[in-house]
Amino acid sequence: MKANEGDRIVLAPVTVDAPVRDGEVLETRGPGGTPPFLIRWSDGHTGLFYPGPGAVLSVGAEHAEQPEQPERPEPVAGPAPTAAGASAERTEPTRRPRVHDWHVRVTIFESDDETHANVVLLSDSPAHLTARGESTRGTHDQPVPEIGDEIAVARALRHLADQLIAVAEGDIETLTGEHDVRVRAT
Repeated sequence: MKANEGDRIVLAPVTVDAPVRDGEVLETRGPGGTPPFLIRWSDGHTGLFYPGPGAVLSVGAEHAEQPEQPERPEPVAGPAPTAAGASAERTEPTRRPRVHDWHVRVTIFESDDETHANVVLLSDSPAHLTARGESTRGTHDQPVPEIGDEIAVARALRHLADQLIAVAEGDIETLTGEHDVRVRAT
């Protein structure tokens, strides 16, 4: 992992209920931007950090390599032709594409006939979503741990997706002032 001053480091928690740690890279002490990094954590502490599993580097805007985007024409005021020959007002603003890296950390715990999966969504939002899923092997089922893993993880990811939809609905309600917004999950 290589970093630059101003980049952000996000650490996934060891357990779903634990907080996510994040901080800003103040210095890189290794050659060419490699660890160790001097980090100012969001809780105010500063210290040296050697990234390990669960560490995600969020590159600062000044260092991000954005793909070359074709220039889009500026919006034109006034009517625009439509397929039916009528006119419609152009309202689409010109926007530059944004690039985000979101990561999902999946932790699976197996014990006898039960499997538990915990998932954490690491995004650029200060609040990270978490969800759980479980599966239990039936008494007549063959002991194939991979199947329990797949079912538990699928259920956890489904719960995570439901939470994301609920967050989006709340954001839309806040933005528009409408109540009881429903987003289709298809």
